[in-house]
Amino acid sequence: MSDETTGTPAGPQPEPIRFFGTSWLDHTDGYAARRAAVAVGSLVAAVAACFVLRFAYEGLEVADVGGPVTLMVVVMFAVCSALAFRHTSGAFTKRPDPDRQSSLRGLLAIGFIGSLLAYFFRALVEAPGEKLNREEYEAAREQYERRSKRRTGNPSKKRRNS
Repeated sequence: MSDETTGTPAGPQPEPIRFFGTSWLDHTDGYAARRAAVAVGSLVAAVAACFVLRFAYEGLEVADVGGPVTLMVVVMFAVCSALAFRHTSGAFTKRPDPDRQSSLRGLLAIGFIGSLLAYFFRALVEAPGEKLNREEYEAAREQYERRSKRRTGNPSKKRRNS
């Protein structure tokens, strides 16, 4: 069964992934090149972000704010990056809670280097979010197939256990 006007098959459609569209489904349209580009791009962005943080650190030294403040800033970025890495890598395997996501927005913004590194490491294995989307898509297709199976026989002749 397919929709004659759009040419798309009936049933659930795969959800597009950022940078990959729906090419993750059958690994077409330059999927491998896109994965490499995402990996390299996220690593380059993480390195560039580290240089920006280095300049911020040097600014703290020039301002002579003192050791405790400098230490707090370094620890804050390290902890936020670690938490952002964990949250982002976890979001590739299960859908995050929207309420928790909104409450962590500031932390994820501060720990953006961790998120970039999570993208890098995941892109070495698969498109970021591919496993989750594939599981959801296959479950939706299976459910659609079960619902759309044609019945055999006359349903009025079924025995009822009452």
